[in-house]
Amino acid sequence: MTISGSEALLDGLAIGHLPDRLGAASDFEFEWGEVQFVQRVWETEVDPGVWRVDLQVQVLRGAGLTDLDALRDFLVEYHERGDDWKAEPFGADGLASGREVARLLAPSLAVEVRDPFERQGIDAVKTVAAAVRPA
Repeated sequence: MTISGSEALLDGLAIGHLPDRLGAASDFEFEWGEVQFVQRVWETEVDPGVWRVDLQVQVLRGAGLTDLDALRDFLVEYHERGDDWKAEPFGADGLASGREVARLLAPSLAVEVRDPFERQGIDAVKTVAAAVRPA
């Protein structure tokens, strides 16, 4: 299965753009650090029995996600990064680093778009993240 370019819905958010040639999508729900996650992961089989993540989009909901500083602090802990993690501003509501973009859409509501294996590139990640909005 290949998904391309069309809008998708995830936990009340519209993902207004997706890169071409994404593999099969799977959804997961979990909680970590008093934040509820709804995650969609697209994967492609690159060799027989070997799968790689093409793209991840996570919706994060939690009372502690009050502002960009709180979102940054949460992501440092969640992704087990050092306090020296450098993230650049992404528009007025987001943070970007090498393979990911996170945006605080409203207090207690954030989205994170990740490309952990650099299969799409940061420009595609930024385009997807910029196109996420309430459905």
